[in-house]
Amino acid sequence: MGTERGGERGVDIPFRRRARRGAGARTVRKAVLFGCAAALLAGCASMPDSGDVTPVDQSPRSDGDSQVRVYGVPPQDGAQPTNIVRSFLDATTSDEADFRTARMYLAKSAKRTWRPFLVTNVLQERPKSEPQAGPNRDDADGYTVALSGSQVATVDDNHAYTPEEKPYRETIHLIKEGDQWRIDRLPNGLVLGQSDFQRIYRSVNKYYFASYNSESQDPKAHKNVLVADPVYLRQRIKPITASVDALLAGPTNWLNQVTSSAFPPGTRLAARDLSLDDSNALQVKLSKQAVSTDSAQCKRMAAQLFFTVQDMTRASKISQVELQDESGNSLCTLTQDQADRDFAAPARSGRSAKEYFIDAQHRVVAMSDSATEPTPIRGPFGTGKTPLRSVAISRGENAAAGVSSDGRSLYVVGMQDGIERGAPLLTSASSDKNADEGLTAPSWDGLDDLWIADRDAHGSRLLRMREGKGDAEEVAVPGLGQRRIKAIKVAADGIRIAILVEDKGRTTLQLGRVERGGTSAHPVLSVQELRPIAPQLEDVVAASWAGGSRLVVVGREAGGVQQMQFMETDGSASDAQTLPGVNGVKAVAASEDETRPLIADATEGIVRLPPDANWKTVAKDGTAPVYPG
Repeated sequence: MGTERGGERGVDIPFRRRARRGAGARTVRKAVLFGCAAALLAGCASMPDSGDVTPVDQSPRSDGDSQVRVYGVPPQDGAQPTNIVRSFLDATTSDEADFRTARMYLAKSAKRTWRPFLVTNVLQERPKSEPQAGPNRDDADGYTVALSGSQVATVDDNHAYTPEEKPYRETIHLIKEGDQWRIDRLPNGLVLGQSDFQRIYRSVNKYYFASYNSESQDPKAHKNVLVADPVYLRQRIKPITASVDALLAGPTNWLNQVTSSAFPPGTRLAARDLSLDDSNALQVKLSKQAVSTDSAQCKRMAAQLFFTVQDMTRASKISQVELQDESGNSLCTLTQDQADRDFAAPARSGRSAKEYFIDAQHRVVAMSDSATEPTPIRGPFGTGKTPLRSVAISRGENAAAGVSSDGRSLYVVGMQDGIERGAPLLTSASSDKNADEGLTAPSWDGLDDLWIADRDAHGSRLLRMREGKGDAEEVAVPGLGQRRIKAIKVAADGIRIAILVEDKGRTTLQLGRVERGGTSAHPVLSVQELRPIAPQLEDVVAASWAGGSRLVVVGREAGGVQQMQFMETDGSASDAQTLPGVNGVKAVAASEDETRPLIADATEGIVRLPPDANWKTVAKDGTAPVYPG
């Protein structure tokens, strides 16, 4: 809304906006409270002369509440219809939980029916509001204002973000109540420009347990694997309470088929104002549905809540979560150590102290952050006797899968001394040695299953080998159509898979949901509901998982130059740091531990990007950089 973040914390400032066609919105700093004379000269006179100054929790635990809050201004007497609409749109960008000021612009009938949280339409810029063109003889006492703009995304009533580029056009109708214009018909939901959306909302991961369905009897699938489900929440309106409410509402539609919640249906908060105490502990009172759960289920509920709230309060580490009944009696407690030990959140899966790549002598080598020279891995792939095009290291770092340099053969070997390579586990159906055909780079999930795609000029097949051995099972991808798989990368949870899809010379990044049907003995896998991750990029070169709901993507926009950026799995741009450029990237690898450096195969060789640093060359010759996974 044009406000700046002050250098200090602790106050809410009512903010007055002028009509956009008049003077622009003024910027107000919290410093006005501490220097009245200077503030009057800087624009204090334009502030309203009423409204309370409300204290705000200054602790880092309440980061969403630690910034200047922005308020709209009530309608002015005699304001004309177009100004009423513009001021109403301004008021919908305020930090009021119930849009109290925005509702002042509505007629009595619209106040009862308007549903602001049904949908949020995100536009490139704030919507243009202009009188509807052409006469309206059937509406002599009313007035219609047209809203228009370029839409980039929507957020539904379950807080899920979906990229959706299209023209936006809606109308708002006004009538006179008494002698004042008021809005009596308007579309449900909100319409915001990207800058307002990014100021008001924050991407937060909710966490649910992976459901393996037909394979749930497999002992390896009996894991408390948590899957990140990103949503957008208003970051300055009771952020902890909002994140728990969103968690209790259940998974978003896209993940609902492959995840489950430990919370019994109907569970709600029994106390509405959640915050961390001085020891960074959180107490959560739940409704009666949660009381009948046993200790194991209660711990699972606490784990979901722990990681969800931790994602909202990133500035502080939560020490523990205690679940209570409505009367405040303890149901169970989960400490930070227990959460990290007993529950596998994606960002904590497969942590490795090493990066891997193929060196100029065809050896698979490993390198730690502190090492100056890479060292060959143990086992057949460390000898250089098997030239490889690509490699994948299991998450336990005890096995390696490699595709031969001609793209025809897949080998899986142990990472121990004194063992032989053995015969190929899989041979490509393609006879062409073109780099774009044959087998893709393999990928391991957190269940020790190995994934790969076999490509030829006419199509491709997605395959999985349970525990990296045995016969390859074909995985249906019904949304693929006539398009071809170019590369894959499966998430640690085995529930989500990133696929580079080629279609008529254009390569895009799609995310698919892995569903498991059939029986335990004869599972039937499919990848459902492919959706774009980086829709603005039309030539994606490489991608890698870089967190629970984040990928690093290398590609080009139409007519643009190559760029590397973080993207969320819902298709929104990540709020992570901007990445410095590097030339000619062919491959990139990231750890799901977000503190680890990126590594890439670039013009300069194998390069590494430590946190808060610049790219550095670690080997002038080498290919196929990877982390375990």
